[in-house]
Amino acid sequence: MKKPPFSRFSEIVSAGGKTLWGNPSDIGKVLEGSSFDVVLDNNGKDLDAVRPVADWAKSSGAKQFLFISSAGIYKPTDEPPHVEGDAVKDAGHVGVEKYMSEIFDNWASFRPQYMIGSGNNKDCEEWFFDRIVRGRPVLIPGSGMQLTNISHVKDLSSMLTLAVENPAGASCKIFNCVSDRAVTLDGMAKICAQAAGLPVEIVHYDPKALSFDAKKAFPFRNMHFYAEPRAAKDILGWSSATNLPVDLKERFEEYVKIGRDKKTMAFELDDKILESLKVPVAA
Repeated sequence: MKKPPFSRFSEIVSAGGKTLWGNPSDIGKVLEGSSFDVVLDNNGKDLDAVRPVADWAKSSGAKQFLFISSAGIYKPTDEPPHVEGDAVKDAGHVGVEKYMSEIFDNWASFRPQYMIGSGNNKDCEEWFFDRIVRGRPVLIPGSGMQLTNISHVKDLSSMLTLAVENPAGASCKIFNCVSDRAVTLDGMAKICAQAAGLPVEIVHYDPKALSFDAKKAFPFRNMHFYAEPRAAKDILGWSSATNLPVDLKERFEEYVKIGRDKKTMAFELDDKILESLKVPVAA
């Protein structure tokens, strides 16, 4: 566990918390004799992974069970944004939510989308910074006007905190764990460039016109994909306390601090797309 966020678990200990390592399937042995008022599963993506934790929480007398699901389970809609209650796919997260509703009297599920924040192990803003600091074009599929949702982990964690503080209100509810504003794909590139204090060249392309698979060329979905935190506002009284342009400035400072701006990187897929578009590739 040498990579974030696992490499930073010592910070939990320094703050007075306790960490134990083990396989979720062995949770009964790892935490034998222990009990907790609240159990949160932020690891499993399907029932096979979550069931051991849920069953243990139930048998040990947990008063509240929380699960980190995903906004990616929503079916595409002609009426964005996604709100709680919209149709979902037949996905692993959905099976977990169903199982929770069957065995717990007090449970809640949180559906995050794309997130930013220190310690994240998935590239989001970093993907844009990697290209902007190296003077490379930022390749965006489609028109660039597709709407998405980028949330700071501070907002997401504050929503979880409110659910723990108000277990009765959060009970048996599903919450879109997202920020309350959308951003276009082009807008994300521009705000990242502003955060870095550098110019950005945006190049649009049609993935379907390419003669090769470019699904991994862009980190976000090539469509309108954003959810609204309606339930969290109405039920928990939650409100966003962050600001994307400000947050991205903070993220760029850490990006530079860890030296990622100087790291040698290859952009083979980018170059392949640019070549197909007859756009000169940076040396």
